[in-house]
Amino acid sequence: MKYIRSILFILIVARGVAFSQYPAYINEKEVTINGLTFDAMEPFISPDKNYLIFNNLNDGVTTKLYYATRVNDSTFNFVGEVVGTNQTTTPYLDAVPDMDSSSVFYWTSSRDYPNQLDNLHRGVFSGGTVSGIQRVHGDFNMGIPGWLVMDHGISYNGQLLYYNNARFDGICTGPCETHIGIAQKVNDSTFTKIANSDSILGTINDTNYIYYATYISTDNLELYYTRYLKGTITPSTSFEICVAVRNSPTDTFSVPAVLFSEFIADIVEAPCLTVDKQLMYYHKKVAGIHKIMMRERAAPLSVDEQKGHVALTLYPNPGNGKFRIDLNTNKSPVTITILNATGKLISTRKFPAANSIDFELEGSAGIYFVQVQTSEAWKTLKLIKE
Repeated sequence: MKYIRSILFILIVARGVAFSQYPAYINEKEVTINGLTFDAMEPFISPDKNYLIFNNLNDGVTTKLYYATRVNDSTFNFVGEVVGTNQTTTPYLDAVPDMDSSSVFYWTSSRDYPNQLDNLHRGVFSGGTVSGIQRVHGDFNMGIPGWLVMDHGISYNGQLLYYNNARFDGICTGPCETHIGIAQKVNDSTFTKIANSDSILGTINDTNYIYYATYISTDNLELYYTRYLKGTITPSTSFEICVAVRNSPTDTFSVPAVLFSEFIADIVEAPCLTVDKQLMYYHKKVAGIHKIMMRERAAPLSVDEQKGHVALTLYPNPGNGKFRIDLNTNKSPVTITILNATGKLISTRKFPAANSIDFELEGSAGIYFVQVQTSEAWKTLKLIKE
C-alpha cells in the first residue's frame, strides 16, 4: 500500500444523522523557519497567526517548547524557547502546545512525574513567555502511574478540553492504549469529563487503534487527530491524519475520514488549523528530519463532483471486484485511490498515461469511494462491490 495523497469528499449517513461533508486540505508545502537547525514537531499556530509554536524532537529526554514569529503563512523566523515552560534537568519533556482565544496556553509536561500524576499544565502566553503556570486537575486525569494526558486540544473559547489519555509501560513502542475524551471547564485549573463524552466520541474511539494529537476547530465541528493500528510498529505501519465532523457542537461526531497518511519513514502527525480553518499545519519526517508542513483548505466536494475536466466511466458498477475505468483522452499518469465507507485508505496506485485502466478491489462487499486523479484534474466516484 502506498501513501495516500488525496482526500475523501463524501456525504455520509451515520447513526441516522446526515453529517456535513469532510473538509479537504491540499497543496502540501514545507514551512520555512529561518534560523531553525533541529527537528520541529507538534506545531500550533496562535489565533492571531503571529506565532508558530512547536517542540523539538519528541524523545522524552530533552524535549522543549520553542516558537517562531510570522513573516507570511509559510515563512517564520525562529526566536527560541517559550520562556517559562521548559525544564532543565534531564530527562524532561515539555511538548504539545495549545492555546485558546484568551491566550491561555496548555502543554504536556513531565515535571515532577510520577510524584505528580496530573501532567497537563496551563499558563498565559504573551510575546513568547508563559506566566502564571498551574497544573490542570480534574477527573479526566487517570491518576494511575503509567497513564498520562499525552495530547490535548482546547476549544477556541477555552471551555472544552479534548484530551487524550495514554498508557505507557516501557515495553510498548509508544503508548499501549489510548482514549479520547471531552472535559468541561470548571475553573482555571480544573476540567470535568462531560457525561456524554463517550457517546459523542463513540465512532472515533476504536480499541484497534492508537490515537493522539487531538485538535478541535474553532467552531467545534471538526475534530482532527492522528492514529495508527495498535501493535508492533514496522516500516509498513501507516500513520493517518483523520477528521470527524458534525453539524452542531453538541452532536455526535461522524465516523472519521482519513485525510492523508504516510508510512513511518515519512510520518505525518499532529494537525492544527488557523482560526478561519483555511490553513492546516502539521509535521512530517523529510529525509530523516521532522519539519512543519502546511496545506490549504479546498472547497468540499460531493461524490460525482470533480475539479477540472476529467471525462471517465467506471464499470461494472456494482461489480464483483474487477473494474475498469475508461478515460476519454489522457496524456498524464493516473493515480487511483480507494477508500472504504469510513474513510480508511484501502489502496493507492499510480498508472502510466492510458485511456483505460483495469484494477481489482480486494476486501468485503460494500460501498467504496474511488478518486481518480491526473495532473490536470480529479474526480471522486462511489463504487459498490457485490
